[in-house]
Amino acid sequence: MPKMKTNSGAKKRFALTGSGKIKRKHAFKSHILTKKTKKQKRNLTHSGLIDTTNMKSVREMLCLR
Repeated sequence: MPKMKTNSGAKKRFALTGSGKIKRKHAFKSHILTKKTKKQKRNLTHSGLIDTTNMKSVREMLCLR
């Protein structure tokens, strides 16, 4: 059985915390920022955790079981 390959896009976008949860960044913070309010941009800065409904698929992409 060959080794499982990690999804390249997923490994750039997600990170593991010390307790095993998966961190993510917010979308819509890279360009076209002039029309967004300061509050909107500030709230997009903080990272969050992925939702439990996506946990299984993201763990499979990162080859974590």
